[in-house]
Amino acid sequence: MRAATSPVAPVPGDRDGAECAVYFFGLSQGGTIEANIDRWEGQFKAPGGKPAPAKVTKITIHSLPVTIIDVAGEYSGMAGPIATAPVVAPGYRLLGAIIESPGGNVFVKFTGSAKTIAANQPKFQQLLDSFEKVGK
Repeated sequence: MRAATSPVAPVPGDRDGAECAVYFFGLSQGGTIEANIDRWEGQFKAPGGKPAPAKVTKITIHSLPVTIIDVAGEYSGMAGPIATAPVVAPGYRLLGAIIESPGGNVFVKFTGSAKTIAANQPKFQQLLDSFEKVGK
């Protein structure tokens, strides 16, 4: 379930902006970390139609394990109930994070024009750094 969405204006020289979305499905919901990373990576192609390689790292923020993905290329997104096929956008980038929380994983997906994502990467990290374990 999408919990929050924030549009991000394009930086000068970019045609498209970006969107940062936060998802929370509840305990044991939303799929495995690996399945989400694979799906997000699969939404990007490198030149020539080859799969775009993703950089996946694991960090800890406030004692919460976090898996981060960084992938760029031709973005196909996901087709929705109205769209019959995904729209393809070249020069896109995705920064994604899966925060492992005792109450259920939190998924953060920041997608848009590569320049706009790069310019806002410190703000994405600030968002991740704001997550804390609640309770014991």
